[in-house]
Amino acid sequence: MTARQLYYALSPRMRLLARRLFYLPVDLVEGVTGKRDTLTPPRGMIFVGSGDFKVQGQIMLGQLVKLAGLQPHEQVLDVGSGIGRAAVPLTNYLNQEGSYEGIDIVREGVDWCRRKISSAHPNFRFTHIDLKNDLYNLSTEKEAKGFVFPYTDARFDVVFLFSVFTHMMPDDTANYLQQIARVLKPGGRCLATFFILTEDSKSGMMRYKGLQFVHQHGHYALLDASVKEANIAFEEAWLQEKVAGAGLQIERNFPGYWPGREKAQCEGFQDMLLLRKPA
Repeated sequence: MTARQLYYALSPRMRLLARRLFYLPVDLVEGVTGKRDTLTPPRGMIFVGSGDFKVQGQIMLGQLVKLAGLQPHEQVLDVGSGIGRAAVPLTNYLNQEGSYEGIDIVREGVDWCRRKISSAHPNFRFTHIDLKNDLYNLSTEKEAKGFVFPYTDARFDVVFLFSVFTHMMPDDTANYLQQIARVLKPGGRCLATFFILTEDSKSGMMRYKGLQFVHQHGHYALLDASVKEANIAFEEAWLQEKVAGAGLQIERNFPGYWPGREKAQCEGFQDMLLLRKPA
């Protein structure tokens, strides 16, 4: 059994606990020595993403500015806000006219963000949403396919989702695309990451010893058969259909290097789509 398979064999609650215990020694040292600043969570609490917390956050900010054209005065929605990886650098980018809303299904991440970020930046708000996901939350039967974003129509200039659709089943994804279109202002943009199955990515995946989406289910494929939402890849044609059905347009496609593409020629590990709501 690989380390990844062993990790997936644990329950969502046990995965969080295992990470806290694994990083406990270094977190204690960093806390005592003051090496960790107040806007960086303990390593054991970081339940999403990899790499350096601050560096990855700055990369996300750069992608939002460069690819989505985010401006400091705009209204932003972060779907899957986690433990603030993107929110922290945005506190130094959005001005007083700008605002940030973050939603996430992991309460620990939302609580930390409220304590550390919202307390110092009142234009940054975080909301916990209790939805079922076999990677992160099995404490409820509420499903994302019926979830209505808790915001009024045409509220946001930019919506972004980093490593969210890569952990969502097709019906859930289709609903979220509909909700994104609803809450975006006319002309608003959405930057979202996916694993997109094309002829190029399929052939590259088979040659490259990276992620292997071998469990086929028609228009999507799974990385792990037992934990469906561990990682999910969608067929490009299906995804294009759902985007158009939501009333959004694909403005640009940025292929990722996950299937073995040249890293220097990609914007990130995962594929990214820039979507726009027609004006």
